[in-house]
Amino acid sequence: MKRMPRIFAAIAIATLILFGTAPRRADADVFISVNFGPPALPVYYQPPAPAPNLIWQPGYWAWGPAGYFWVPGTWVYPPQVGLLWTPGYWGWNGYGAYVWHGGYWARTVGFYGGINYGWGYFGHGYAGGVWYGNVFRYNTYVTHVDTTVVRNVYVDRTVYVNNNVTINRVSYNGGPNGVRAVPTSAEQVAASERHFAMTSEQRAHVQTAQVNRTYLASVNHGHPQETAVAHPYSQMNRPATFEPVRPEDHVAQPYHQPEQPQHTYQPQHTYQPQHTYRPERTSAPPRPAQIEHENPHPHPSHRP
Repeated sequence: MKRMPRIFAAIAIATLILFGTAPRRADADVFISVNFGPPALPVYYQPPAPAPNLIWQPGYWAWGPAGYFWVPGTWVYPPQVGLLWTPGYWGWNGYGAYVWHGGYWARTVGFYGGINYGWGYFGHGYAGGVWYGNVFRYNTYVTHVDTTVVRNVYVDRTVYVNNNVTINRVSYNGGPNGVRAVPTSAEQVAASERHFAMTSEQRAHVQTAQVNRTYLASVNHGHPQETAVAHPYSQMNRPATFEPVRPEDHVAQPYHQPEQPQHTYQPQHTYQPQHTYRPERTSAPPRPAQIEHENPHPHPSHRP
């Protein structure tokens, strides 16, 4: 047997421990620890929401046998009406490793590392919309929707303040050059709420991305060609750029960060992170706000 090159001898520590089923701590389905950080988040355009009551799942770097791979952002249905998605995030554990904290569904958005995923997820909470009874209303100031089929919209320009600073694309919390953020009191309360695991549709989306070689960071160098899709992938609906992962790809390779570290930026906006869920009303639903047809993003920094 050939000796593995020294560079791969201590590349990553990946331990998988399966936990109980949802909703008991559904954010901890799988424990993953890696000793080098993920690439920066790519800048991408959000496809419009193709149908009502869909929630945006931002794109992120996941870990597989072949290393980090990109999971495209997409629109997904929640497992129940009234639930919001808390994205997963990578966090430095203080002992030489980055640990994955999985995403989950809950009534309120919890802590996701202060990562600026964009499109409503600016580091704390979610500014892209709010449930009103059985209807999800979209804030078109930070979210794209197909206005021919989605009518429940409003415009709230107070959720994001442009401070004319470099937008941070760092994809992990803590550690060398990581985002410096800690949970707010509201996010600590949200952590104790009832959580729901990723849906089967979301899991199929991740699994399809994992077996696509073009999404590997070692292949795309941190710049995947397809960064977001309107509908989740499934095994029957693979992207046009699909290339199956080869056997030689299954040795995880570290992604080399740029020589000049990115500036750590703590989002500074007036948005209050948590939305209080409102019970279903028996009266007529609220009249949707007038749709603004002009570009709701006056500055490129609005876009992730």
